[in-house]
Amino acid sequence: MRLLLATTALLGLLAATPANAVVLGGVDWNTDNTQILQVTPVVPGGNQPTNVQCIICGDNQPQQQLDFGYTNFKNNGGLSDIAYFSTNVSKGGNPGFDTLGIPYSGDFLRAYLLATGATTFSFNVGIDVNDTNTPQTLESFYMLNVTQGLVLAAFSPEPGGYLLTNANNGTGFPDYTLGTFTLALGTPQFNAGDQILFFARMSGANDGPDSFFLNPTPQAAVPELSTWMMMIVGFLGLGGLAMRKREGAAFRIA
Repeated sequence: MRLLLATTALLGLLAATPANAVVLGGVDWNTDNTQILQVTPVVPGGNQPTNVQCIICGDNQPQQQLDFGYTNFKNNGGLSDIAYFSTNVSKGGNPGFDTLGIPYSGDFLRAYLLATGATTFSFNVGIDVNDTNTPQTLESFYMLNVTQGLVLAAFSPEPGGYLLTNANNGTGFPDYTLGTFTLALGTPQFNAGDQILFFARMSGANDGPDSFFLNPTPQAAVPELSTWMMMIVGFLGLGGLAMRKREGAAFRIA
């Protein structure tokens, strides 16, 4: 049923060609109001791939959540060009080069982020680069709203892309941070129930598996409205008590 719904949504996208669009996987994705992403040479937390959730990877993920699917394009150094969508297949799946995968439920991704402490539903994508001391190029990366046919966030620094040099060579040692993404509700771009895909394109790959994995950004918990009201009432009560004590002291002195 999930695959049928995803296929139906994608066929609907094929029927419409927006004025401002990028073609990925044979589909025109609307780029109006797209959030622009940045790559920074900041090593993200976590020791990928042993304790974080991958979305597009070139090797197996031994500690991946069973219900958190991902694309495994199984690169052992033989691929020089990479263009893959994420796919929500348990234990890893391979939709094929530049081929649409099974999307994630946005509600599932939001629940995962919330469980990690990312209460504003923002996150980065960590990049684990493996090369033979020859830089590889990140051509683009996208977060896509399948339900609405929209590009929610994009990194596409044409021409020439972005050179990735390994800071921590070897699988399991991340090198770059790409962000910042958000799945907050309340905008026309993303609503509850929308389906999400990720897409990565690299050129010049020359060594073992490169990987893209989620890196949530936890925030301090913000009290709910009812908690704020209780705090305000408490402060007002303490203020009133202090005032009555001052008035009583003044009366006794007089």
